[in-house]
Amino acid sequence: MNLMKSLIPAAAIVALPQMGLAQEATPGEAAQHTQYIFTTLLFLMAGFLVFFMAAGFAMLEGGLVRSKNVAMQMIKNIALFSIAAIMYWLVGFNTMYPGDFNGFFALGGPTVLDAVGVAPEDAALDYASIGSDFFFQLVFVAATASIVSGAVAERIKLWPFLIFVIVLTGILYPISGSWKWGGGWLDAMGFSDFAGSTVVHSVGGWAALAGCLILGPRIGKYKDGKVHPMPGSNLALATLGTFILWLGWFGFNGGSQLAMGSVGDVSDVSRIFANTNMAAASGAIAALIMTQVLYKKPDLTMVLNGALAGLVSITAEPLAPTLFGALWIGAVGGIIVVFAVPMLDKFKIDDVVGAIPVHLFAGIWGTIAVIFYGEANLITQLTGIVAYGVFTFVGAAILWTILKATVGIRVSEEDEINGLDMAELGMEAYPEFSKG
Repeated sequence: MNLMKSLIPAAAIVALPQMGLAQEATPGEAAQHTQYIFTTLLFLMAGFLVFFMAAGFAMLEGGLVRSKNVAMQMIKNIALFSIAAIMYWLVGFNTMYPGDFNGFFALGGPTVLDAVGVAPEDAALDYASIGSDFFFQLVFVAATASIVSGAVAERIKLWPFLIFVIVLTGILYPISGSWKWGGGWLDAMGFSDFAGSTVVHSVGGWAALAGCLILGPRIGKYKDGKVHPMPGSNLALATLGTFILWLGWFGFNGGSQLAMGSVGDVSDVSRIFANTNMAAASGAIAALIMTQVLYKKPDLTMVLNGALAGLVSITAEPLAPTLFGALWIGAVGGIIVVFAVPMLDKFKIDDVVGAIPVHLFAGIWGTIAVIFYGEANLITQLTGIVAYGVFTFVGAAILWTILKATVGIRVSEEDEINGLDMAELGMEAYPEFSKG
């Protein structure tokens, strides 16, 4: 009886908005309003979770570079996010989602939000508010730029890097993104990438690979036929960054359901959360075990990147697999990282934070793994992988080469040895400590 007394007022509170809504709209319209409201809410909540990944990237990079370069990584990360926000408003969003177009390219204009207090008849009731959609898509492009930032750290000039970010976030990423998510030619082929293992992560990875090749390795990294480790300044900070990225990934993958107006949609979002978490956990454990077996001691940086590789791997299809499916997909991603990092060193490709193994190699794996749980076939998935790879790598390589030939992209040897914090910024992240 006491339970019933407590439930009756609660039910009345829930019913009041519906009663008011029913006076203004038919039952069908009321259902549309509810769908619009909850999907908009999903985009906003998922969007600020993905936004927090910017802090994760900053902390991860700040922990994995040497202390003399930490402030440089911080300014790069806050600047790149800000540039991404402006460029995605100016041209990116409507280039990536142009509506009817030829399937390959359509240059869009600035984004215009819904009117203040938009009326139901003027809103996209079958989807969500323009502002929430724009914000949710914006935070994805910033993540792509952050991938590049970590890979080319400790020897790149600030302003040439930011010029590259302008083109990446305003032109390269939106054009290739339209091929799948904008209803372009790859989408018509049946290419499947739920939340962006290829569309987001491998694009960042390909751009980073081009940058590392043209920029060259750090001084002293490869000498006398040996690889000389350059330990980061703060592994506790790097671990914090990894956990922040792990948290943000729930918004990254969960928000990509793109709907929260039905029982099925909400259930699917929860399923995506669970699978995303499982893949991260298995990626970390796989890297933990593999480094123990190969090196006789666990490697923390490998474990951190193993978790991130698991997350990247499940991003192409976080909904369809079972928890066991998510476990083995993520574990393969963690194993890929352990073998890919030393492989890059053999080719003298100096990726400071391991961005290329995590985002490119695990991104490719995740995109292929879709065939085990979806209707996509291997040929279609490989076509998408190659298309994104060729377009992004060639485009990025051309841009890096132009910047190198004109303004220069690498700091002087003296500045690199002394650290970019003082050379580029005239300040240090840890002024009370000696240079690392």
